[in-house]
Amino acid sequence: MDMKLMNLHEKIHVALTNEMQEQEGCLTLNWVIKKWVSHNHPISIVILFINSSSSFELVDTPFGKLPASSLSDDKLNILKKCEEEKIDKLLYRYIAFCGKVKTEVHKITKHDEPIQKTMIDLIIERRITKLVMGMPYMRSSSGRSKNTISGSFYIDRTKPDFCELFILCRGKLVRLKEENDEGYMEDEDGVIVAKLKQKTSFKGWLGKMLSHGQERSTTYSSPRCSSSDSESPLSRNGNNHWELYEQDIEEYFQELLLVSNSLENRENGEENGSCNMNSTSEQNILADGIQGAGDRIEALKNEIQAARVTIESNDNEARAEVDRQAKASWAICLSNHRAEQLQAAIAEEISTRDDLAKDIDNTKEQIHEILADVQESKDRINSLLELQSELSSKLQVSSFANLGAESQLQSAAYSRSELVREIEELRKQRDVFQRRIEFCKEKDAIGLATRTSDQVSCSYREFSANEIRLATDNFATYRKLTCGREWTNVYKGRINRMSIAVKMLDSVADMSQELFQAKVNLLANIRHPNITAFIGFCSELKCLLFEYMHNGCLRDILFSRTKARTLQWHQRTQIAAQVSSSMRFLTLAEPSPIICSELNPSTIFLDRSFVAKLHSFGLTPSCDEADVEANVGAFGDLLLQLLTGRNWASLDHESMVIDRQAILKALDKNAGHWPMDLVEEFVELAVKCRSVHLEPNVGVFMSSVTNELIVLKKKADDMIMRIDHHIGSEDGASSSDEWSHVPTNFLCPILQIVMDNPHIAADGYSYELEAIEEWLEMGHNTSPVTNQKLKHKYLVPNNNLRFLIQDWRRFISILDNMDS
Repeated sequence: MDMKLMNLHEKIHVALTNEMQEQEGCLTLNWVIKKWVSHNHPISIVILFINSSSSFELVDTPFGKLPASSLSDDKLNILKKCEEEKIDKLLYRYIAFCGKVKTEVHKITKHDEPIQKTMIDLIIERRITKLVMGMPYMRSSSGRSKNTISGSFYIDRTKPDFCELFILCRGKLVRLKEENDEGYMEDEDGVIVAKLKQKTSFKGWLGKMLSHGQERSTTYSSPRCSSSDSESPLSRNGNNHWELYEQDIEEYFQELLLVSNSLENRENGEENGSCNMNSTSEQNILADGIQGAGDRIEALKNEIQAARVTIESNDNEARAEVDRQAKASWAICLSNHRAEQLQAAIAEEISTRDDLAKDIDNTKEQIHEILADVQESKDRINSLLELQSELSSKLQVSSFANLGAESQLQSAAYSRSELVREIEELRKQRDVFQRRIEFCKEKDAIGLATRTSDQVSCSYREFSANEIRLATDNFATYRKLTCGREWTNVYKGRINRMSIAVKMLDSVADMSQELFQAKVNLLANIRHPNITAFIGFCSELKCLLFEYMHNGCLRDILFSRTKARTLQWHQRTQIAAQVSSSMRFLTLAEPSPIICSELNPSTIFLDRSFVAKLHSFGLTPSCDEADVEANVGAFGDLLLQLLTGRNWASLDHESMVIDRQAILKALDKNAGHWPMDLVEEFVELAVKCRSVHLEPNVGVFMSSVTNELIVLKKKADDMIMRIDHHIGSEDGASSSDEWSHVPTNFLCPILQIVMDNPHIAADGYSYELEAIEEWLEMGHNTSPVTNQKLKHKYLVPNNNLRFLIQDWRRFISILDNMDS
């Protein structure tokens, strides 16, 4: 199909030369594009580039043009290479100028014959239907311009009829006209661009040859006419010399006839004149005796004067005779050369006729063979017709069988359409469940912070020492999460059926009650969906209570080399956007910004839904702009860590310049296949954050970074949805997706997994007991499905549903065993 489309494109051949300026070449190509492409005509341009300087007989040097033989081969090769590179660059610019139009280039470096003859051969060989020739703009008096103009007339006269010729000068179309002995080139406005005298007069040319004196005349009086003489005009002008001077030769012959007649008349007159002179002389002698001496002297003077006139006339006739001999020698030489040409043409014609006779005989033999083949083919066709009639009867029998098969196929197609409809319905249900999952995740992440933003005083409280000890089983060892410096002893506890993290002050450390209360006041006033919630405190034990993050800190998952716990690239994009949101909140805090003393993967935690939250314990107010800038720079390091899965915390912000190519090679393979455009934008944001000291307002800068990360998160979500839809459409009815097999009422609306212990809540929906208890313990008083307020928080076991789930699982296990 692509080859057919390519053949539909009409080829426009454009002849350009290296003697033409680049601007003139672009004007020629622009005329071609405007004439055809502007009318939505599919074309392709073929540039025929004529390199007239490829022979390198003369080369340009600082001392002017020198023969190529005067340079070494190495230097000559360097000059040739430079010339070729210059031409290649010019052709590249021509191709770029054509833009989207398909363009080819063919270089013409043939110099063994005139370029106009080469162009005619190319037209015939390639069957060029449209040829556009660009003429270089030169003064009409230059020899190069005359050769170009005459070559254009030659191509126009000798081109085949199927070729349409367009000649351009400086981007304008010119027309060729011939009147009398001259040819004209005029543009579209009727202005004559160039003029050429097509035929030279024989008399004028011969007059110039004889105008240099007697020496030139004697040269013509004894010419040496030889077809091999390289100095003769015949050898210089070639076979067309006779055609150029044929009319002059005819006029010369007519002139010779007139001269011959005049010479006969003159001889008759001279004879009469001599008789008269003799009779006059006799009369004068007879009169000598009679006339005196004075009369005789006067008569002699008259005779001398008459003799002088006769001598001068004879001298002029001798000179004219020399001129006539030169003309006669030239005409004889040209006639001999023409005779040789005619003899060669006659011999060639005889040979051609012999070859044609042989070809005719061969053709007759081929015709007889073809007739025999035709008869044989007719016999075969008759046998094939018989076979066709036999096959048609069999085909009619098989068509009845196909009708039954088609009816079966239609019923199968109907069954398949029903299956596809059911699959589409299941896919829609799956999309609804996925949206519910996202809704529950967002609700779980920001629900508590949204409700407590109006009543900050009720979001935390002071706990007694007994409550803390009861929650942590008296600080049991198995409850300890971390230990270390003064605030790194952390225990996991449970208060009011809610999981918490208890951060203890080391007994060795000494902290005043004022500093402890100031820490509590600061944490109590910081509320954000992406900052760990402050639950309360205990003054007696000097401990702080925070919400418990089920998936631990980001460092343990990000720097883990095992594939059991990995973060995909779209999850990392979501984490970056969430941390950036908390950073913007802290940077724009009033009356002064709040910074995180150690912003790294160890101070970022993930909840059950992998929502990232910045640990609020390490937050402190800061009035130093440098600390805020350092915090933003640390966020840039965090972006690189999310990309590479490596620890970049020890980077030198001042001396190190980030190598983007190295980062692209160091992408974390455990994150899946990163989209490269997303990676480039990630790296760009990291570089901006590391150069935050160049920004005038850190708060505004952090807001812009957060907005860009939110846009990246949306892009990532769209890509994941397209991938899921593509996989779902490919799987079809044979998909092994879990949602296509599990009944919808067996799934927990919160966790979207098959329930083990379903319980009915006040909204009438069944939930996994652990999931709905945690939902209620976090302070939610609305339904996870309908988002309406619950009338009560009592839970009732759904035993019927549990038995159905158990039966379904036994049935699935039986099917799996049968398949295996």
